[in-house]
Amino acid sequence: MREQDDPASCYALLARDAVDQVAAYGGALEGRTVVDVGGGSGYFTEEFRRRGAHAYLFEPDLAELGAKPPDGAVVADGYLLPLADGVADVTFSSNVLEHVADPPTFLSELVRVTRPDGLIYVSFTNWLSPWGGHEWAPWHYLGAERARARYRRRTGKDAKHTLGENLFAVHIGRTLRQVRARDDVTVVSARSRYWPFLAETVVKAPGLREFATWNLLLILRRCAP
Repeated sequence: MREQDDPASCYALLARDAVDQVAAYGGALEGRTVVDVGGGSGYFTEEFRRRGAHAYLFEPDLAELGAKPPDGAVVADGYLLPLADGVADVTFSSNVLEHVADPPTFLSELVRVTRPDGLIYVSFTNWLSPWGGHEWAPWHYLGAERARARYRRRTGKDAKHTLGENLFAVHIGRTLRQVRARDDVTVVSARSRYWPFLAETVVKAPGLREFATWNLLLILRRCAP
């Protein structure tokens, strides 16, 4: 609720929670190599570093990097990371998938740079979530253009996101089918990122999950070649 007017507090809290989730599935982070793809101004990267990881930020948008990105941040497209195969113990992507036009290709690149038995953390806000329209949610249920027009009338400025340009309708069922069809990863967990209870159960209910999950968290493990 406070992301727009207090982004620092919002993303610092989100970073602590996300890194706790990675540690819960992958163990201690000290000394491990983490690749943060699309991490914006670096809150996640900095939190990984505070936990002792060797974390590196790859962000395609200079504006998102901000004035003081983490040391060593790289401007790079998530479709084609300037990294060798299998260099990361953990590949991390928070709320990026809904902003890419080709999710399967993006996921393939995350898998490529992850070592065998390494973890891939992917979360995204699904389109039919109450937050699917981002700053113009929940009015996206009435149509993207109508929601954007309402946002402009209410705020006096254009919305940051435009459907089909920098925001895409990503769905849970389709994404799960794409991931489970792969032979280079196994699904460790598919759960709601924010629900405090029944987080995996809600994802098992077709139809309902598209609305009730809010934000899907996938923890994947890279298979040995």
